This record gives sequence, C-alpha cells and structure tokens, in this order.
Amino acid sequence: MADIDPGLTPPPEGAPAESAAAPEAPDTTLSGLREDVTALVEDARNYAEAELAFQKTRAALAGKHGARALVLLVLALVLLNLALIALAVGAVIALAPLVTIWGAIAIVVGVLLFGVALLVMGAVKDGKMIGAMFGGDEAP
Repeated sequence: MADIDPGLTPPPEGAPAESAAAPEAPDTTLSGLREDVTALVEDARNYAEAELAFQKTRAALAGKHGARALVLLVLALVLLNLALIALAVGAVIALAPLVTIWGAIAIVVGVLLFGVALLVMGAVKDGKMIGAMFGGDEAP
C-alpha cells in the first residue's frame, strides 16, 4: 500500500509491470544516438567537401590574379628599364657640351655603376640578415 500514490488506482493484477517497458527505452535511445552520429558524419563530410571546393576556387582565383600581377610587373620593369636608358642617353647628350663625349659617357657610366654597387651592398646586407635568421649563431 505504501507503493501507491494517493488518488491513483493500483494496476490490475494481470497487467504487466512498468519494468517490462524499460528494456525498449535504451534500444530507442541507442538508435537515436546512431542517427545523430550518422547525421554528424554526413554533416562533417559535407563541410569538408564544401571547404575543399572553396579552397580550390580561392586558389584558382589567386593564381589567375597572381599571374596577371606578374605580367604587369614584368611590363612595368621593362618600361622602367627603357626609361633609365633614355635618362642615361639624355644625360650623356646634356653633358657632352660641358665635357667631351667620352667624359660625359664616363660620368654617366660611373654614376650608374655607383648606384649598382649601392644596390648590391644593400642586397648582400639583407641576404646576410636572412641567413642569420635561418642559419645559426652568426649575427649580422
């Protein structure tokens, strides 16, 4: 009598007990868990495929723009080279009346070689710095 809540009628004598329905609950929970895991695996697969497609598209777009930028940079360097040649020729022509033509050529070539020496020294300094970063114990 203590097992029965007040106001509830006791189960009939021939009715199955509540514990008989309990084994079905874990089976239902296990199948629900399987469905959740299956859905999670499918979602992970879909995410991986979408991410792969996105990265492929991004790489193709970056490659296209990178190639275009490289072509434009090469053209800019060609034009810069032509401009520097024109400047050197103009400097020789401008200096020719002041000093002889050979003197003008010597001055222009000397200034250009001095500029090349400064640029090479800067490149060597940066190369040593990079070597020190990745090399070992040597400091610049």
